[in-house]
Amino acid sequence: MSSTNAVRPQDGVILAITFQYYRDLPKACAFYEEVLGLKLAIDQGWSKIYAIGGGAHVGLVDEVRGMQKWAEQKTVQLCLRVPNVDDWYTWVSAQNVEGLKPLRDSEELGIRAFAFNDPEGYQIEVQTAKPGH
Repeated sequence: MSSTNAVRPQDGVILAITFQYYRDLPKACAFYEEVLGLKLAIDQGWSKIYAIGGGAHVGLVDEVRGMQKWAEQKTVQLCLRVPNVDDWYTWVSAQNVEGLKPLRDSEELGIRAFAFNDPEGYQIEVQTAKPGH
């Protein structure tokens, strides 16, 4: 931490973007548009930013041009909270996605959820809060 008298700006964050890096950007874009139904919010050519909801966004980046490189081992999970996880499970199950996990209830976390992988191995969890959470 700095010892200066700098003050954090108080005008807030406009939006949040989690960037993920891909070898095949067009295939990743098709997946996020067709399976998840996300809308392209910002097109930077080799970086495509999709609106998730509120101020949350996911950025898909061509690893050849991005600040990071594609890695086989993924340490990021994109989590989407939805009103009805069962409806989403029915939809995603019909999309022939990789790594589809069964629906599960977590009393500890107060959620009902499932997970699957995008075309290059990033895990996506879809969850609904259980009543009272």
